[in-house]
Amino acid sequence: MSFTARISQAIKGAALMDFAGALGLALQHIWEPKMTVQFPFERNPQSPRFRGEHALRRYPNGEERCIACKLCEAICPAQAIYIEAEPREDGSRRTTRYDIDMVKCIYCGLCQEACPVDAIVEGPNTDFAVETREELYYDKQRLLDNGDRWERQLAKNLELDAPYR
Repeated sequence: MSFTARISQAIKGAALMDFAGALGLALQHIWEPKMTVQFPFERNPQSPRFRGEHALRRYPNGEERCIACKLCEAICPAQAIYIEAEPREDGSRRTTRYDIDMVKCIYCGLCQEACPVDAIVEGPNTDFAVETREELYYDKQRLLDNGDRWERQLAKNLELDAPYR
């Protein structure tokens, strides 16, 4: 940096030019209406790709989608998913146990991307605060209940996201 550039920079610093510019910008916008969202009563729009609370989906006939391929368990970087499976009488495999430790989960969405039948998805729910850590250990029944509760929204989000998959 040349000597004249350093002198110029020192003069700007001594005259507080950066501060004056920032103050002018703040005063310019101080009287504009604020864009505050009153959270519990109002919500910002949510992307179809939003990753919230997990859910297991069912087919329209009521049968669970999960085929116990264990791809989600294998790809999970946090090792938050645990699956046990047994073959059924008809020769297909289904899960007997599907647990997700939401304390470990990093909401990366890799489980959803790995699933070949769109069984495990991350749903639209953002409000799942709890009082104890034990409540964040999701079993198969809780995941299926989440899927039943949000099936219409989950199907819509997957449909909107389909062109980008």
